[in-house]
Amino acid sequence: MDLQLRGKRALVTGSTAGIGFAAAAGLFREGTSVVINGRTPKRVEEAVEKIRGLGGDGEVSGIAADLSAAEGVDDLVRRLPEVDVLVNNLGIFEPKPFEEIPDEDWLRFFEVNVMSGVRLTRRYLPKMRDKGWGRIVFISSESGVQIPAEMVHYGMTKTAQLAIARGVAETIAGTGVTVNSVLPGPTESEGVATFVADLARQRGVDRSVVEAEFFQTARPSSLLKRFATVEEVANMIVYVCSPLASATNGAALRVDGGVVRAIV
Repeated sequence: MDLQLRGKRALVTGSTAGIGFAAAAGLFREGTSVVINGRTPKRVEEAVEKIRGLGGDGEVSGIAADLSAAEGVDDLVRRLPEVDVLVNNLGIFEPKPFEEIPDEDWLRFFEVNVMSGVRLTRRYLPKMRDKGWGRIVFISSESGVQIPAEMVHYGMTKTAQLAIARGVAETIAGTGVTVNSVLPGPTESEGVATFVADLARQRGVDRSVVEAEFFQTARPSSLLKRFATVEEVANMIVYVCSPLASATNGAALRVDGGVVRAIV
C-alpha cells in the first residue's frame, strides 16, 4: 500500500534506537525525508547510516539536540524550521517505588516525556495550520491508562501526553492537521531488552523465563503474551502520519497487545 508520504519531511524525536528508530525507518521506506534526533552526534550519525543501509526512496539526516530543555528545542528548530510530520517519541522510564521517587525525578520525567513534545508542537503547529496539512503524533503508552505501580511517575507523563494530544487536536479542527497519540504496550525496545537481559542474568535464568513471568504477574491481561516488536508499533505510527489517516484525529490508538481491558 502506498501511504502517500513521499516528499514529506518528518522529525522523529528520540529516534536513535527502539520505537523511534523503527518509526523513522518506516517513514524512510515510504519515501519520506526523515530527520533523526538524539542527544549525541555519534548516536545520531550511527542511526542515520543504519537507515541509509536499509535502502528505499526516502532521505535521512540527523540533528543532535537535548530536547529535555527549552534551549535544546530552540537549537533544533533553528536548524529545522519546518516539518510536515512530527513524532514526539522521546521518553525515559525507570521502575522505582513511589515512596523513593524524589521531586527531581518527577520534574525530570515531566520535562523529557511531556515538555519536549509540548515545546516542539507549539513551534511546528502554526506552519502546519497555515499550509493546511500536518501530522503530529505523541507516543504515549498503555501505562497512561493503566498506571503501573512500579513507575507511577512514568505513568503520569503518559497520561499527560494523552490529554495534550486530544486538547491540541481540538484547537485545529477542520484545518487538515491531525494530532493523535499512539499507546504501545510492553515492547522490546533497546531499554526493555537490556532490562530483561540484566534481570535474567542476575537470576541465572533464561530471558524467556523472565518474559513469561512478566506477562503472568505484571501484565496478565495481555492477549499477545509477549513483548511486541518495535516494528509492530512503528506500523501504526507510520500509518497515522500518512494522508490516508485523514479521518483519524484526536484519537488514542492502542498497540498494546490487548493489555488494556476496554472496548473504547
